[in-house]
Amino acid sequence: MLCYTYILQCNDGSYYTGSTKNLDKRLEEHMLGLGSKFTKKHLPVKLVYFEEFDRVDDAFYREKQIKGWSRIKKEALISNQKEELKLLSACKNKTHYKKL
Repeated sequence: MLCYTYILQCNDGSYYTGSTKNLDKRLEEHMLGLGSKFTKKHLPVKLVYFEEFDRVDDAFYREKQIKGWSRIKKEALISNQKEELKLLSACKNKTHYKKL
């Protein structure tokens, strides 16, 4: 069974990261205000990124990893900017990173 890690963009531009076994059902729950307290307060939401995994624990680990990232690093992932993502991962002081 496939599992998913996903990123939603909320109406205020913020991002929400989650994981689920059923992406379509979970998106519907978020859009109906049943997904999480955070997304309920920031409707509507739209799916901007997802990854598939074979194991639930891998999807959950990835969710926790992405949740710890800065906004700019999440945006590099969403827009598939692999080189920028590498730079951000290597940068020790992320507050001083300047976008190229």
